[in-house]
Amino acid sequence: MVQRTSRDAGRSARDDALAVLRVRNGALALALIPAASAVVLFAAGAPGALRWPVTALAAATAAVATATGLFIARARPAVTPTIEVPERSAPALHGLIRELADRLDVPPPSGIALTPDCDSWLEEPPRAPGAAAAPGPVLVIGSPFLWWMRVGELRALLAPVVAGTGPAAHPDIASARRCVRAWDAAAGLARGVPRHRRPLTAFSGLVARALLRLGAGYGAEMERGVARAAAARAQGVDEGLRGAAQEQVGLAYAGWDRLLTRVALPAWRIGRWPRSLDAGVVSALTELSRRDRLAEGFAARLGERPACDLLDEPGAVDEAISLLAARLFHGAQGREDADWTPVDWAAYPDEVVDRIWRDRAARLFAALDAAETPTLACALQRLADAAAARNGTAALAARLVAEAARAEPQPATGAAAQGPPPPGDREALVEHVSAAICCAAADTTGAAPGLDWLDGPVLLTGGTRERGLAAPVHRLVDDGDPGPLRDWLAGAGVRPDKPVRLV
Repeated sequence: MVQRTSRDAGRSARDDALAVLRVRNGALALALIPAASAVVLFAAGAPGALRWPVTALAAATAAVATATGLFIARARPAVTPTIEVPERSAPALHGLIRELADRLDVPPPSGIALTPDCDSWLEEPPRAPGAAAAPGPVLVIGSPFLWWMRVGELRALLAPVVAGTGPAAHPDIASARRCVRAWDAAAGLARGVPRHRRPLTAFSGLVARALLRLGAGYGAEMERGVARAAAARAQGVDEGLRGAAQEQVGLAYAGWDRLLTRVALPAWRIGRWPRSLDAGVVSALTELSRRDRLAEGFAARLGERPACDLLDEPGAVDEAISLLAARLFHGAQGREDADWTPVDWAAYPDEVVDRIWRDRAARLFAALDAAETPTLACALQRLADAAAARNGTAALAARLVAEAARAEPQPATGAAAQGPPPPGDREALVEHVSAAICCAAADTTGAAPGLDWLDGPVLLTGGTRERGLAAPVHRLVDDGDPGPLRDWLAGAGVRPDKPVRLV
């Protein structure tokens, strides 16, 4: 039954692939009509007044069609940034994938690569110049899966993906995929190109978009058929673990997103990149399982063998993935690799959290014209005065946001969007006031900067996260009432009359 379902889905995918190829062949036939007409006229002995104009039209059409075809054929789709994992650096991982391909009776992938994302897929590598055929697809694995999942869970998760190499090897499906990718790449290259400056590029983009409109539907159905065939073929592999593996996918995605937005992004903004993001996601998910009753029991799996043990040097791979994530999600404009400094998790509180607090405190005191006497007492008084004035705190918050935007490098053009939108003016003011208070607490008491795996930078008092600061700060910023904050400072032993260290 499973094999029949797989065959039926594969046959449907091949039918849709042939429909895509008919679109390509139809465009080629349309381009050859003038040439065929000229041949017929010459063979029939038509008058020269009729033959030569048609011949000229045929020659012009052939030239334009050839140039357009070459442009589309040479267009290369964007390649996903990945870290290649050669077999010499992960023989156990390659062996597991080959064994899985043998069980599924499909060709093994031509290579394995990792990506800083919670997804896995087969990617067609570009065909090398002069090569007779493109190599087989590369298996791209989301790196968080390797660190969070156990070996059996990873095998169950990858079974339907690896099973896709079977349909990918079919010549009709492979050819149809190349057509769709080339059309899409050509349309992307021609997007926004002025017609009067680059007419051939603009015309090629127009043709590619027309072919996409005609063939994209068949291409999408083809991919759905391939996915159904692969899922049916993989149905009997590690069936008992597949449900658990899918649960881990959702959990890994939540932990990875939280780690990037709350922990990695603050470091990226100041030019530091945590060198062990994948190890960090294990800590984040372990903390999530401790806090969230829905995740109870997931941390108990950590006693089993993690899939990252299939790598010979998981630390080196994690470091490469972490740098790729920094470049991909927050590659700052004008910043070379030399300007990116790695940071270990143990040094994160001192090198990232403390620096962020000091930078924000310095901006706050400068905006309050209190840089010469940077004490909390002075800052609180001027904040209360600003809150009492009309639009006083709004103007202060806007100035802080503008100064922060100038101080922080902006993400490079093309960097993937990552993280929440920038805070509003009011939230930015709250962040700066909180940072100044945290600096004062660290300077005058036993408090220290800390790292929460799910929430990012935090203030630790006595080794415990301080949670009572947010409400008094909001009372000051929103209502202009410094009383609750002064009470908090007194209870925490913070000396508001002592200068805050800003560097």
